[in-house]
Amino acid sequence: MGEQLKPVEASPGTDISLLGEKHVQVYRETNGERGYIWNGVPILLLTTKGRKSGEARTIPIIYTAYRDSFVIIASKGGSPVHPKWYLNILEEPNVSVQIKAEKFQAVARTAASPEREAIWAEAVKAWPNFDLYQSRTTRQIPVVVIERT
Repeated sequence: MGEQLKPVEASPGTDISLLGEKHVQVYRETNGERGYIWNGVPILLLTTKGRKSGEARTIPIIYTAYRDSFVIIASKGGSPVHPKWYLNILEEPNVSVQIKAEKFQAVARTAASPEREAIWAEAVKAWPNFDLYQSRTTRQIPVVVIERT
């Protein structure tokens, strides 16, 4: 709660009316009728266990279906550091997911080469900004595969 909100960079045509906690709230209240599609891409709700607090943390995040799994990208807009949710799953890979009204338990893992590159190519087709985010940082942005348990 003590974090400062940073300005959101929005390109023309980007809808930033749903972000962060408001996005999670609206998505949950409507079972994804509002918030599932955001700027033309599907969103899932990811709940991780805070590695420091031990509390549940939920974020809305762009996802791509891949084989029998779901993929999310730990881009943080090209920040030089990993997003907190990614650090959380490194500590505790068991997560909860909501896609529209469906809720399920899953395990998250970081994809390694050559799987990572194949998945990255698919994710970029859905959200080309991932390539822009990668160009902003020297860290290799993690590709996370979520598999139902």
